[in-house]
Parts: sequence; structure tokens; C-alpha cells
Amino acid sequence: MFVARAFVVSSLFCLAVAVSLSGQQPQAPAASSTAKASGNLEHGRYLVENVVMCYECHSTRDPQGNIVPGTRFKGGPMPLRPTWSTDWPIQIPRIAGLPGYSDEQAMRLLTQGAIRFDGKQLRYPMPRFRMSAQDAVDVIAYLRTL
Repeated sequence: MFVARAFVVSSLFCLAVAVSLSGQQPQAPAASSTAKASGNLEHGRYLVENVVMCYECHSTRDPQGNIVPGTRFKGGPMPLRPTWSTDWPIQIPRIAGLPGYSDEQAMRLLTQGAIRFDGKQLRYPMPRFRMSAQDAVDVIAYLRTL
């Protein structure tokens, strides 16, 4: 019960953040070198750790619902399946280092509503982010350091 409640609360929080950011106009994607050159690591860390709280979903959890040490941002099995029919993934991907994403693809994901590296829409429960270009550059710069 604790795991389900914690997951639902964190999912609702992520959705609330996504909705609050969705009023912003998407910015043009920045170039790859721009993300590395102008990304503010401390601001990116703040957004990832304290606002969006990516680790809440992109980590492995034990049976009590606690994040397994050493798995933050490294993905893991989906801890909860909704009772209704969905196309939710079974495995949550690793985001440490943003494997498989160029900086341009990561910018699109964070500024244009969760579009995968291959141009397809990410499945729920992934929020549809509409970050500003600078926030996205900062998040990318931070995730690349993990």
C-alpha cells in the first residue's frame, strides 16, 4: 500500500509540475555545444532533484517502496501498474547520462512534450514537459554528469 501511495503521490506531483510548465512557449532547441557550454549545473541539479524529482520514477525500489541505494536515475521495473488498461512501460529507463539522446533530442523531450529520441511520444506516466530552453539546457548539463 505504501509503495502504491508513494508512487501515485510522486506521479501526481510530476504531472502538476508538467501542467504548471505547460503554459510556457517552447523554445527553439539549443545546439549540442550550447547545452554543455551554457548549462548551469547547480540550477540543473536543483530542477532534477527538487522540482521535477526525476529519481522518484527513474530508480529501483525495494518491496517497502524505498529507493535501492545506487540506483538513482538508473531506471528499474515499474513499481505499480494501474488497474485500468494502459500502455505504461514495464521498465523505466535509465536517465543518468541521457543514454541514446543527443543534446538536441533531449531538448525536444524537455521543451516540446516528451518526444523520444526517435520522434515518438513517450508513454505515460512520463510528464509532458514544456521547460524553457535555459531550464532544459541546465537539466541536460546536470544529467550528463551522472
